[in-house]
Formats: sequence, structure tokens, C-alpha cells
Amino acid sequence: MGRYLELLRVPTARTLIIAAFPARIAYGMISLSIFFKVQRETGSIALAGLAIGANSIAGAGTAGLRGAFIDKYGQKWPLRIMVPAFAISIFWFSTATNTKQLIIMAFLFGLFSPPINLSIRPLWRIALPEDQWRTAYALDTAVLSTTGIFGPVIATSLSLSSRPNSALQICALFMFIGGISIAFTKISREWIPEKKEIDTLPIWRVPAMQILALEGVVIGLGWGAFNIGIPAFTTQENLPSRAALLFAVFGLFNVFGGVVAGTISRKLSPLKGFLVTYKFWVISVAPLSLAYPDWSLILLAALIGLVGGVQQVFYWEVTEAVRPKGTAVSALAWLWTVEGTFTAIGSAIGGLIAENYGPRWCFAMTSVSVFIGYLILTAGKKHFVQANELPSDESDLNAMEDNADKNK
Repeated sequence: MGRYLELLRVPTARTLIIAAFPARIAYGMISLSIFFKVQRETGSIALAGLAIGANSIAGAGTAGLRGAFIDKYGQKWPLRIMVPAFAISIFWFSTATNTKQLIIMAFLFGLFSPPINLSIRPLWRIALPEDQWRTAYALDTAVLSTTGIFGPVIATSLSLSSRPNSALQICALFMFIGGISIAFTKISREWIPEKKEIDTLPIWRVPAMQILALEGVVIGLGWGAFNIGIPAFTTQENLPSRAALLFAVFGLFNVFGGVVAGTISRKLSPLKGFLVTYKFWVISVAPLSLAYPDWSLILLAALIGLVGGVQQVFYWEVTEAVRPKGTAVSALAWLWTVEGTFTAIGSAIGGLIAENYGPRWCFAMTSVSVFIGYLILTAGKKHFVQANELPSDESDLNAMEDNADKNK
């Protein structure tokens, strides 16, 4: 815990965590808020899944473009434009009742999704020395996962209350507060995008990025089915409020996983850590289709969340190691475009599968997807040489000196 306490003594680190928290709560609320809104207005789980898919595909499909825009122009004005637009659009969506209107509006406000998490990640690299990056990524993952606990609980509680539209309205308010707070922090305003080197390959010509993108395709499909499978299963079993409990358990153990990753020795390379945790991820999702929304699915949600929390930290480190210079935001943004787009497709497909064949088939789709993702990464691991290297003592010292100069 000493590593986390040391990090939290840095004022900029505290600012980043606190400022982004409300916006991250909003992102934790949005999917279930859309699900319950559309399902309530239309009476259809399939249409609810389609609405989530439309929103996700719009947000993910333009994430790479928004990331590239920030890499070119900085964070200041893109956030100040997208955050209010997104918040207003969510509030507008909360008033809709017509089926076509709901689907179209869900798609439209996805286009304005502010890249909050993508903007935070590169800021850690200028706020802290290199020897604290893993701890920072772990803490950031833990905080992000914490919002995955509160977000679904708040969304479900408000959606099932006497004022169900308040779920989307509170979501809009949280996004506005958090997004604007980040946009006006000093470190975000003064962040300068990396300069691209003349001989730097484009993102999609880097073999490691191609492999990560392919992995993102299959994981997106599986995770989209998982996200719709839980609320579909609990709704069909007349236990709709249990969806929040399952997502909360998943998020809580995701926090623990992120914390564990931050304490892992620097002697473990990002690639090795990623592949080892991926193997455990395959094992944890294997029995999903056999579970029921009681203690069995709760235990699996805890296990999957724990492994996923550790894995996310190594995923960030691997991406950081193999991305081209000058793509601090856009590299991960384009990967999220791929994965998020296929997550949206997976949610839409999952809604149809859940309604026509049952949610257990959604979970089976998740298990198969994770296994295929592991095979893809294992087959292409020779292209991740940079991610299999450990930082030297000299590079740690240089990073600390650079950071000291920037704080003068």
C-alpha cells in the first residue's frame, strides 16, 4: 500500500482521480439506463439490446477519430465541446417514448461520447515518474472499476423507482460535472501531444496493433453478449434488480484486481503478465453458461472481475509499449473503436439471442470469444518484443529527472 500512498501524495494525481470520478460514474450508468428505458417503453429486451448496440457502435466507431483529434490539437477544446453536447443529448433521450426515436437518439448521443478515460491515461505519464506508471494505471483501473460498482446500482435503483427517467438525467449531470472538471484542470489544459517521428509507421501497419485489434473483435462480440446477458437473464427470471448486484460484484472485484496488479513486482514484464492473466480469464469465463443469477453467477462475476482488473493494467502497459510514437491517445482510441464497435454488435446480437434462445447462449458466446482471443495473442506474441522488456534502473532515473524538470 506504500506505493499507492506515495502516489496519492502527488497533488496532480489526486486531482485527476477526483475530477474524472463523476464522469466515470456516468459511463457506469449509461448502458443499464438505456436498457431499462427502452425495455420499459417498448416491452422488448431485443429492442433494449439494439438501443445499447446503437449507442455503443456510435461511440466506439468514432473513438479513434476523437482520439486522433486530441493527439493533434490537445484536450482543452475537444472536451469542452463534447461534454456539454453529450450531457444535453442524454437528457433529451430521457424524454423520448417512440421506438424509432429511442433507437435513433441512442445512436446520436453516442457520437458525442467524450473520451474521458482516453484523456486521463496519457496524463499519468507527465504527472508521475516512470517507476510509478504501473501503480498509477492500477489505481486508475481500480477507480474506474469502482464506478462500475456505483454506476449500475444507481442506474438500476433510479430506473426501477417512481421516477425512472431520473436515471438518465442524473447520468447527464454527472457527465457534465466530471467532464468539465477534467477539461479545466491545469494538467489537461497544458498537455502537449507527442510529436510523430518521420519514420514512424501508421498505427494499423504495426503488427502488434493489428493483433490487438483482431483480439478486440472477438472480445468485443463476447463482452457485448455478456453485458446484455446479465440484465436479460435477471429480467426473464423476474429478478431485474439483481442485475445491479451482479455488476456491482463484478466491479468490486475488478477494483481488487487492479490494486493487486499495482503491487506486482517490476520484474514481471507487461507481456508476461498479460498472457498469464489472460489464461486465468479463459478459465474464469468457461462455466458461465452453466450459472444461474444466484450465488453461482455472483461467484463467477467476482472471479471474472478479479482477473479482469489485473489484466487491464497489463493491457494498458502492453499497448503503451507497442504503439507508434505520437499516438498517446489515438492508439488506444482506435483499439477501443474496434472492440467497442464489436461490443455493440455483440449487444445487439445478444439481445436477439437472449429473447429467442435464452441468455445462457449469450454467456456461451462470451466463453468462446475469450478463448479465441487468447489463441490470437499466443500465436502473435513474437510481435510484442517491446512489451516483453523490463525498464532499466537508468530509464527509471531518467524518468524521475524528466518529471522533476516538468514540475519546476
